[in-house]
Amino acid sequence: MSACSEQTSPAQEDQILVARSQNGDTAAFDSLVVKFTPKLYGLVYHMTDNHEDTHDILQEVFAKAYRSVRRFRGGSSFYTWIYSIAVNMTLNFLKKRSRNRRFALGEEGTGGGQKAEPIEPVATDDTVREVSNRELKERLNVALQKLSNEHRAVVTMFDIQGMPHAEIAKILSLSEGTVRSRLHYAHQQLQNHLEDFRK
Repeated sequence: MSACSEQTSPAQEDQILVARSQNGDTAAFDSLVVKFTPKLYGLVYHMTDNHEDTHDILQEVFAKAYRSVRRFRGGSSFYTWIYSIAVNMTLNFLKKRSRNRRFALGEEGTGGGQKAEPIEPVATDDTVREVSNRELKERLNVALQKLSNEHRAVVTMFDIQGMPHAEIAKILSLSEGTVRSRLHYAHQQLQNHLEDFRK
């Protein structure tokens, strides 16, 4: 048995856990949650720029996945299926948040709420370079939040999470050409936002 388990691919492991989940095995679904939480957290956080919102959205994503897992027929990988749920729920959340902000003009800031704590520079000979890199990351994050929700989604999946165009196209139910087009436009926008930093 151990030899078989050693030869099981991650996708096959997912299929086994999904099948067990569909038969009511909550521990198997918990294993899927543990496996996919880190990447999904990164996806949702880069789209929302808010840790609290990310936590809340992920709870809803996994609750919806749990309710729907028996209807999952394996037409795509579980990975693609759960990502599609996460992206769609995040985009819906961002649309609602945008509408709510129109009625709350007194709110300060544009980043969506709670920020990650700033990193303190280390006192070494490389401090100037480290501060410069940190500033670039901060500016890049600000620039990312200026993109439309749809463009931010493709940049997050391609540039930050390293997904191939084909996988992104499946998750978003788009053609690969549309994904490439959105990425090209988004990269141009990011370059424009970062132009001051590069001078």
